[in-house]
Amino acid sequence: MAEFLTHSALAARHGFFTRRGGVSTGAYAELNCGLRGDDAAENVAENRARAARALGGTPEGLRSLRQVHGPRVIEAGAPWDALPEADGMVTREPGVTLGIITADCAPVLFEDREAGIIGAAHAGWRGAVGGVLEATAEAMRALGATRITAVVGPCIAQASYEVRADLRDAVADPRFFTPGRDEEHFQFDLAGYCVARLVAAGLEAQSLNIDTLTDDARFFSHRRRTLAGGGPLGHQISAIML
Repeated sequence: MAEFLTHSALAARHGFFTRRGGVSTGAYAELNCGLRGDDAAENVAENRARAARALGGTPEGLRSLRQVHGPRVIEAGAPWDALPEADGMVTREPGVTLGIITADCAPVLFEDREAGIIGAAHAGWRGAVGGVLEATAEAMRALGATRITAVVGPCIAQASYEVRADLRDAVADPRFFTPGRDEEHFQFDLAGYCVARLVAAGLEAQSLNIDTLTDDARFFSHRRRTLAGGGPLGHQISAIML
């Protein structure tokens, strides 16, 4: 069975899925849900179907994006012919499952339980700086949401996320950086930065505070793969549905 984590702040059916419970093998083992790698297409399709069914949905109801680290958000409803380029989705349609793909970036799931509106966003540092979290909240408000809760799922943790001065300068908020191994390097708190931006936008926000890099048994990690010298990379999915 596809394994996933939940958070009590969200009432809608949701899951921050781990890499456990799928059919892929090798570097993609097991529940690889990414569409861009060299994993067998039939394995990815089965993994994604298992994730959808684990939440009580259908494979046909699962929506995902061609994520480009930007602020664009779209409304998800009827199936689309090709993956749209965007990093956030919102819907008020029952049975539609919003799925975000990550391997260190932050998956963020949103809900206004009273209005019956949900959202999901992919927040790497570029997308977060560019405003994808606020854009997702605004798209939900355009549908009628007034009280939105958001949860940041498993992503690379500050202790694991070494960055250079260019990223620090782009974020431009010293609260989320600690000194690194030398004066040219810093440790960035991606989850904390996302939570702070969500709160500043008027949302109730929390984080699971789980590090994808150090938990090889449960999560794929782009940075872990890079530190190991490259190779194939799987991706986990985080999803929410009404």
